[in-house]
Amino acid sequence: MSFKKWWLIGLGAALLLATLSPLASGSPDGLERVAEDKGFLETAGDAPFQIIADYVFPGVENEALATILAGWIGVLVMFGAVYVIAWAIMKNRKTT
Repeated sequence: MSFKKWWLIGLGAALLLATLSPLASGSPDGLERVAEDKGFLETAGDAPFQIIADYVFPGVENEALATILAGWIGVLVMFGAVYVIAWAIMKNRKTT
């Protein structure tokens, strides 16, 4: 199997998980749930910036759909960053 097919399989799996996780649990953010259960959620500070606050895409009424959209955006942003880094490393190896 080619290298690009593995990338596409990984992207598809990540998008599938981002789609299913909000439907599988009412608390898809495990760290926040643990903080809530252990009683120290109130001590958390605000993030220095928020692109999609509370993992909910703004302007979408359905909370599950808004969470899925936020997850897809997160997956695509991280996938793009990792892909560019991997591409740069591979290009550097070919030239040296």
